Amino acid sequence: MRPALKTLYEWTGILGGIFMVLLLVFVLYSVGPGIGLWLEQTFGLPNLFNYVARSADEFAGYAMLASAFLAFASTFGRGEHIRVTLFVQRLQGLPRRLAEIWCLGLATLLSGYLAWFSVKLCWQSYEINDLSTGLIAIPLWMPQVGMAVGAAVLFIAVVEQLVVVVSGGALMAEPSGEEAARLER
Repeated sequence: MRPALKTLYEWTGILGGIFMVLLLVFVLYSVGPGIGLWLEQTFGLPNLFNYVARSADEFAGYAMLASAFLAFASTFGRGEHIRVTLFVQRLQGLPRRLAEIWCLGLATLLSGYLAWFSVKLCWQSYEINDLSTGLIAIPLWMPQVGMAVGAAVLFIAVVEQLVVVVSGGALMAEPSGEEAARLER
């Protein structure tokens, strides 16, 4: 079961990366006319980017939403989320395990709440055919699917880690000294 879940986390992380690349594409498309105008006014170069970027900012926002939420479970499983371990890292043995269980229990409640209402929002948008207000009206459930799926997979990842820690398995891994130095750069 755990290998299947790890595969799920990796695939949602890959999808998050794809949406991050799409975010870059939409942002570059959005700023193209401004860059072309600046090149024309500053250097007298012909404006190669003479177009109006309709709804590019809106689509960039949707891509940013999907990239963040879809990558949550993957980064959580690798211990790459920003974690405040100032208190927990000083504990050893049973007190450390109890603190991890408390933290993961709270994370389970919060991520479950987020997942429930993200899925509910997406479903309601689908049911009432809610449309975006931009120049290109698209059904809002489409960009909300990334948020709903990402929140649900994060909830699954947190519950899995809670079950592992409660059943006596390994505690949440902290990056080693070398990994921590690499992450801080």
